[in-house]
Amino acid sequence: QVQLVESGGGLVQAGESLRLSCAASGSIFFINAMGWYRQAPGNQRELVAAIGSGGHTNYADSVKGRFTISRDNAKNTVYLQMNSLKPEDTAVYYCAAEVVAADTAEYRYWGQGTQVTVSS
Repeated sequence: QVQLVESGGGLVQAGESLRLSCAASGSIFFINAMGWYRQAPGNQRELVAAIGSGGHTNYADSVKGRFTISRDNAKNTVYLQMNSLKPEDTAVYYCAAEVVAADTAEYRYWGQGTQVTVSS
């Protein structure tokens, strides 16, 4: 069984920063892509940023230049540094990881979500 545990959400004012972390644990053989998604009330879940096993990254246009995704493969952890936060960044943020676990094919696991609220 694989689990993703997120941390780092909270309430901040516009222009401030937050750093989200997501640690994967369990019977992990290999983690391919890792990413962060978000879902605001009434909206569909959207990709915020993703990073491949080799470090290639991609970002949603709305966060380019403000957010940075990184990962520590030794710790099976992905991070999202969020700077210059805006009220429209308010959402529940979910991490996802494409994991090859012991005796199973690659599967996308999800974290439980962490709330990020940006006040104006």
